[in-house]
Amino acid sequence: MLPVEIAQAVKRIQFVTGRQVADVMAGAYLSVFKGRGMEFDEVRPYVPGDDVRSIDWNVTARTGEPHIKRFVEERELTVMLLVDVSASQDFGSGRRSKLEAAVELSALLALSAVENGDKVGMLLFHGGADLYIPPRKGQKHALRVIRDLVAFKPRGRGTNLADALGFASKLLHHRAIVAVLSDFRAEGWEDPLARLAGDHDIVAITIDDPRERAFPDAGWVDFSDSETGQRVLVDTSNPRTRARLQVAAERLAQERSRKLTQAGVDRVMLRTDVPYGVPLRRAFAARARRLQR
Repeated sequence: MLPVEIAQAVKRIQFVTGRQVADVMAGAYLSVFKGRGMEFDEVRPYVPGDDVRSIDWNVTARTGEPHIKRFVEERELTVMLLVDVSASQDFGSGRRSKLEAAVELSALLALSAVENGDKVGMLLFHGGADLYIPPRKGQKHALRVIRDLVAFKPRGRGTNLADALGFASKLLHHRAIVAVLSDFRAEGWEDPLARLAGDHDIVAITIDDPRERAFPDAGWVDFSDSETGQRVLVDTSNPRTRARLQVAAERLAQERSRKLTQAGVDRVMLRTDVPYGVPLRRAFAARARRLQR
């Protein structure tokens, strides 16, 4: 039996995201994800007119005759959700935290996947790979994903995104859609992300809070790092101090964008204070246009 508060939270999220599957994802899921995956079918002899880029050089060398690899469109996709549940995700200055927004988005993607007959799995991480749910199909499985995400209680406070990405690389043996929901406030994730993107279709979903960049005039404030516990006293009534904090925050955001671009992944930028329907549709529309080129 689920604790009452968890059961109620799952019902609320299912209600909210269930409507969004039709309102936000109508057509977007099919245009952005379906038909993008290709799986190996066979090796056959080369015939004039075949794309030379498809030549299988190993078979060609072994047989002495040119052969090509043939691929067919995947009828069934695997959607893997990598969700950051570290302490920095608990931050939120408004009606919801970054983690609460990530939970809703994960539910939206999970329900959209099973609605379209695809498999969905999930990996929760903070200090490493903390909870793994293998990909499966069906509404019941999607609800299990949502339930375990809502009920999960992290044991640590740090973020080891690199380990989580490496764990996902070992798990996923066939090409998958991998959605990474994180603020990417961690070290050493760039190379593991680029390697994962070499084998899979990665969508990085960043969720930020406005108070992470714009600091109000609140006098002396005792700031505490949610993951390291480090504390510092800051005079936010000083305009120069607030300006320096904002510049530093924007620099971190720009550096994150640069790293994600270099890794070759798609990015969806969301905020806790803005309903995600419109920006999500815009991001997916832009992705669809890029994939069709």
